[in-house]
Amino acid sequence: MSRAAADSEVAAGERPGPAAPERRGRPRSAAADSAIIEAVLRLIEDGVSIGELSMERIAREAGVGKATVYRRWSGKSALMLDVMRSLDVPSPPLDGTSVRDDLVALLEFLRRRGLAKRSSALLRTVVSHVQAQPELWAEYHETVVRARHEALLGVLRRGVANGEIRTDHDLETIADLFVGPMLARAILHEWKELPESLSADIVDMVLEGVRPGADAAAG
Repeated sequence: MSRAAADSEVAAGERPGPAAPERRGRPRSAAADSAIIEAVLRLIEDGVSIGELSMERIAREAGVGKATVYRRWSGKSALMLDVMRSLDVPSPPLDGTSVRDDLVALLEFLRRRGLAKRSSALLRTVVSHVQAQPELWAEYHETVVRARHEALLGVLRRGVANGEIRTDHDLETIADLFVGPMLARAILHEWKELPESLSADIVDMVLEGVRPGADAAAG
């Protein structure tokens, strides 16, 4: 599978993400960073398993010295974390005027991410490798997923402030009510469909239950 085909499968708008954190000393070459990450992606696309990859082989594919790779990443696991980040998709910009529309936009991001993982063998391979290593997975959540979660909580706080969301329940729990169904279908039950209407359906159903006076209406 070509790199162009993999890019179109993963999702529109993807681009190489950040590499490892900057270190003191000689400035790093962004071109070398990109070449190394691209080399890993090419090797995986060509059928090389992550277990078969070595820092030496990656360096040869990238056309750089082994020391160049090790100056940037302490080992293959750290490199694979940045490879996963390079396949990540930026979170959608939120309009900020409609709580419902912003919630739909955030869930639509998750839906499309689920579709991308299903269609891209490359993304599935990289994600599976990082998920299998708790420390890497925790770092990915801390540096990438947390920001998305905070964006969701920010929308919910707006909903509470303008009277659209009840104040007597924990916002973290309410956040789980929105994202839980989408993640369950996209990740735990990958055989289930992810129709275009799913994001709006989930948001409307949950908002119906968490609006002020919902208990009284149900009674």
